[in-house]
Amino acid sequence: MQNQVVSREEWRMARGALIAKEKAFTRAGDALGAEQRALPWVKIDKEYVFEGPSGKLTLSDLFDGRSQLFIKMFMLDPGQVRQCTGCSLEVDHVAGLLEHLQNNDVTYAVVAPAPIAEIEAMRQRMDWRFPWVSCGMGEFYRDVYLTFNPEGVTSTGNVVFYKDDDGQIFHTYSSYSRGCEGYLGIYRIFDVMPKGRNENGPYHAMGDWVRPRNMYGKGGMVTRNGQYHPQGCGCGIHAEAS
Repeated sequence: MQNQVVSREEWRMARGALIAKEKAFTRAGDALGAEQRALPWVKIDKEYVFEGPSGKLTLSDLFDGRSQLFIKMFMLDPGQVRQCTGCSLEVDHVAGLLEHLQNNDVTYAVVAPAPIAEIEAMRQRMDWRFPWVSCGMGEFYRDVYLTFNPEGVTSTGNVVFYKDDDGQIFHTYSSYSRGCEGYLGIYRIFDVMPKGRNENGPYHAMGDWVRPRNMYGKGGMVTRNGQYHPQGCGCGIHAEAS
């Protein structure tokens, strides 16, 4: 794999032409962000209850004294032993951002349907330090976790809430499926590398390369639904793939 090789001056001219397109893309992104923030809001009238490591929490509690709440919906169902690689990659991006978010009036939290004991086991194994709570299979799971996006596909993603001075909570924004790629900063690095995203099969998606960060070099495989299967886990998936 090799692109055309040119002189430094020819490269500068080509790079200059591309900068114009990049600036237009940036301005379009700014305009889209303004439209995302201008979406109408939905008032939350239910008192959703979650289970945390220290007991029960309401949606209001998850704000932790701030007015803005970003919730990552993590694909971890009760009894699920396989780890979602896409969700894991996304929350890995937050490790160094929590203090920056919190000091700009944003609380970041993760929610999953699995019991809190199963959540805590994974959180500690991965050394994640963001708040992660269980929504169980109740109303929040039905109303918010399982959401019909505008394309009519049931999926999970990210949800944004706002709490005003009177304590009223509003659902302001959601993202789904590839709409969540904007939170994966690693793709901005891949996209300027000569090999790009290197998603060349079998899925032509992140499952071609991503693993839980503590499982690289240890074999195993990722299935089409994005779950990681360790080498020799004993399930039938490995036999089907061979």
